[in-house]
Amino acid sequence: MFFRGYAINYYLNMEFDFNNLDPLLATLTNLFANDGCTKQVAILTEANAKIESIDYDNWNGGTEIFHFYLTIPDYLFSQIADERENLENEILGKTSYVLTPYMKSWDIRGVSISPMLSSDTQWREKAKVFIEGQGINNQGRVRSDNIASKSCDGLLFRSQPEIYLYQALKMLGVPFAPLAVFVRGGQDYRRIEPDFLIIKDGITMIVELDGDTVHRESPAEAHARLNMLTHEGAISERVLASECDTTEKAKQCASKLINILKKCKANMK
Repeated sequence: MFFRGYAINYYLNMEFDFNNLDPLLATLTNLFANDGCTKQVAILTEANAKIESIDYDNWNGGTEIFHFYLTIPDYLFSQIADERENLENEILGKTSYVLTPYMKSWDIRGVSISPMLSSDTQWREKAKVFIEGQGINNQGRVRSDNIASKSCDGLLFRSQPEIYLYQALKMLGVPFAPLAVFVRGGQDYRRIEPDFLIIKDGITMIVELDGDTVHRESPAEAHARLNMLTHEGAISERVLASECDTTEKAKQCASKLINILKKCKANMK
């Protein structure tokens, strides 16, 4: 009985560390990932987060009121801007639920998602290039439930393993497209964004990375999503994210993919 009372008392007197939000962000990310909410996962993963006191309510003994600020890269903000208010409310709901054991004399009443201030000193030059129509690409930026939250070389990616594989493929000198948008018109309209498309010796390979927080579909779901390309003759390869979670692993994976393409070409002779 004493141990149980001690445990309850300890639980009720836990303090929340406002200077270390990683445990909160990790918990929220896992909860949203389990629900398949990729946009919320992307926001929480890429955000600079802080929780600050903004007011004090004297009612019923007094409550200090806090606000949860999430600043994210501008290329990510542009993808979620139209849904920002709903996303803020959803993150607030889960945050309040997760922090319930800690909020005895304080409360979080709001969440704000906003773009980070840019530190790019060449922004004027890049803006002029954009106005002239250069640097525009068709990568998946909008109209996608699984948004691309990371950037490398001005291109968008959904995970760090994708960036490592992109860099490895680039070193091999093979033509490829990361996160390209494919649309099939007609009555059966489809839009898909494969992680990678590689073309070598007349063969087209679709490469999909599995196993991280943003790639959670089943093999059957992936097959159904990609069949608009595989039915046209493209081959499909699925790679575990753990095979590309370092630079060296990604190099080995890229070489393996090229060898598969070579074998496919040899089998066609």
